[in-house]
Amino acid sequence: MAWDVLAWVLAMLAFLLVRYNFDLSDAQWGATLAYTAIAVALQVLAGIFTQFYLGRSRIGSFAEASWLGMLVVAIALVVGLVFSVFSPSFPRGVAIILPPLALVLMATGRFLFRTLIDSRSRASRDGAIPALVYGAGNAGYQVAQLLALAEEPPYRIVGFVDDAKGKRNLRINGHRVLGSGDELVKIAKEHHAEVVILAISSASTSLIQHLSDECSDNGIELMVIPPLREMVGGQVTMGSLRKLNVADLLGRRPIKTDLSAIADYITGKTVLVTGAGGSIGSELAVQAHRLGPSKLVLLDRDESALHGVQLALYGNGLLDTDDMVLCDIRDEEALREVFETHRPDVVFHAAALKHLPMLERFPLEGWKTNVLGTRNVLAAAHAVGVERFVNISTDKAAAATSVLGRTKRLAERLTAWYAMQYGIPYLSVRFGNVLGSRGSVLISFRSQIEKGGPVTVTHPDVTRYFMTIPEACELVLQSGAIGRPGDVLVLDMGEPVKILDVAKRMIAESKKDIEIHFTGLRHGEKMHEVLFSGAEAGEPSEHPLISEVQVPPLDPELVPAAPTEEDGRSPLDSAVAPPRTQLTIEHVRLAEASLIGGRE
Repeated sequence: MAWDVLAWVLAMLAFLLVRYNFDLSDAQWGATLAYTAIAVALQVLAGIFTQFYLGRSRIGSFAEASWLGMLVVAIALVVGLVFSVFSPSFPRGVAIILPPLALVLMATGRFLFRTLIDSRSRASRDGAIPALVYGAGNAGYQVAQLLALAEEPPYRIVGFVDDAKGKRNLRINGHRVLGSGDELVKIAKEHHAEVVILAISSASTSLIQHLSDECSDNGIELMVIPPLREMVGGQVTMGSLRKLNVADLLGRRPIKTDLSAIADYITGKTVLVTGAGGSIGSELAVQAHRLGPSKLVLLDRDESALHGVQLALYGNGLLDTDDMVLCDIRDEEALREVFETHRPDVVFHAAALKHLPMLERFPLEGWKTNVLGTRNVLAAAHAVGVERFVNISTDKAAAATSVLGRTKRLAERLTAWYAMQYGIPYLSVRFGNVLGSRGSVLISFRSQIEKGGPVTVTHPDVTRYFMTIPEACELVLQSGAIGRPGDVLVLDMGEPVKILDVAKRMIAESKKDIEIHFTGLRHGEKMHEVLFSGAEAGEPSEHPLISEVQVPPLDPELVPAAPTEEDGRSPLDSAVAPPRTQLTIEHVRLAEASLIGGRE
């Protein structure tokens, strides 16, 4: 405030000296001094009233400069106009030149103050780790601002790199863009950077993998900012800067979800989730709960899993409310009673057996749950008039080679039959491996690493698609909003990732010396998963990350109690049928082939 008062006085003296050499009449002196005094008084009063002088903005910031400019302009217009009209002896040049000159002096003082503070701040960063920032966009600017404002920043920026040619030599907070990503290692060595901060929130998997390899080979630590969905308000914070982890290698694409479209079919409706205690079912329950259904019914055959999801949703695990339902989807009568009681409007069918090797050994169990169980849920849903039904499927249903894939494909076809027969939006959603779900490769690898290894990988070249649980469930909810009757909606899983790379990354994170053993592909496993079979052509949908395909409908009346052998005998009825452990995918394959009039 004192500096701004002095700025008006200095501006007045400078102008009168240059323009009039202080040779003014008494009347002119009086009018000029009165003008300056009133302008100063108005600025002080307005500054206090608007809290301009009470710390509402950081000194020297853009916000403070904007407020200062508006204050001076407003004062100049009002006071200058009054004096020009009512004071004949007032030098009109004072009203024109004095305010901008005073404003320049005010701004100069703030610039010098901020320069002094910044120089002290830089001096305090001498112990910070020199860092090179990859990405000179909005996220890179936020990183620079964050480190500039921190009292004791962990990193000291030595420059930026960016692949956009137009940004070469651009300066961000005083730090120059030194080159492109191709020159990263060379620039890092020239400027003694020990850390590279990847400031691209939507970086592709291939870019992250490339940077990880380059940094690792040259002894440089790689830090990343999280995807936008993990940042509050899309803002980078000091806490959000973190080391690269394995999840970053498996896809970091931001997902834009049309919440209004989702809310339209969930808000105020009764929603039922089967398999609600599982990894996907529980996250679906959490996300659906946020959209305000009138009632959320959670069904599972595992009481402990229901306890966990109730605790996560409501903060208690008493299991004493009617929206927590203990029921096995194999039990047709019990399932029908549940649907009659709750009469849901929307159903998310996530209950399934999903462990491929186990279903290869016990295919009949997979048939009972994934095929017959889905048929039971569909029948119960249609009987009570469920408006929308979403069946959770898997990429293994495309060009299926396993019991899991075959049974899930039959579930897709059963869902399509109800949709086609009755013209209602019953549909399936197909996606690949989900990070952190029960039995996922990350859980297995982490357990093996904790025990000291070895880490087992089936084959050095095997690849899989991956997606995070929240990401998958967001797209499932979106699919339910945009899907048409009978659709099989296929989620874009990004780029396939080598399982060997995942194992190596997790071992590197553990900082342990652990061996990797290759066990060979198990029966029914593919080297590379596909999202579409050879007979399927994915069509674009309303969402850029969702494609749609059609599958032939399957009349539920044609589904037998168990897959049959080639001669038509049922393993349940035949006294000479092989034991359960000897039932193979061939029985499931033949059963499906017979249902469509021939082998596929």
